[in-house]
Amino acid sequence: METIESLHDLRSTAGSAYSLGWKKMFKYFLYAFLVIVFLGIISAPVGWTYEIEHIHLPVMFNFFSIFTIAYFFFLVAPLKYGAKKVLLNIIRGGEIDIKELFYGFKDYLNIVLANLLMTALIGIGMIFLIVPGIILACRLAFVPYLVVDKKLDAVKAVEESWRMTRGHGWTIFLMALMVIPIGIAGLAVLGVGVIFSIIWVNIAFAAIYAIVIAKKEIPDSNL
Repeated sequence: METIESLHDLRSTAGSAYSLGWKKMFKYFLYAFLVIVFLGIISAPVGWTYEIEHIHLPVMFNFFSIFTIAYFFFLVAPLKYGAKKVLLNIIRGGEIDIKELFYGFKDYLNIVLANLLMTALIGIGMIFLIVPGIILACRLAFVPYLVVDKKLDAVKAVEESWRMTRGHGWTIFLMALMVIPIGIAGLAVLGVGVIFSIIWVNIAFAAIYAIVIAKKEIPDSNL
């Protein structure tokens, strides 16, 4: 089991996060695999409606656009937050309860609001020459984890994520860039490797949060 102390000893770098994620992926593969497959299935209708919108059905366009937005914010997002809770438990090596995939419905309104606020802030940032949106995406990356792990409300989770990621923005950005070669490598292995790539990336992002929060909970004695 990864204690707060052992996580505190790890460096908060992309390499450490991916290394820990790699180790945990194989130790808890079946749990992680179930989480990723589950997310893939529940996210599929978003892709279907996108395709329908682009086969020139103007009368149905608005309906499917509204359905896609509502489906994503009110069903997919809470389930994704629950998935992050399970992945965080995998990183920490504690008892894993797969039913926590549905944790998002226990704190439903707060999770919907947190996701709406985070998406709106990043979206506004993207409008301003994209770069501010990328910065916001990196600095708000911990919002879902803070909501499910520390039970923070939407506004406090955004504020705390901004504070916690100070000095770690480039690390999170590098981790996001590493998704590209990891995905390509997964495709190269007969396409089957993509599943491993997706699992690894998702666990690694849970790992960087766990490492950073551990350092916060046990401050360095030299500080």
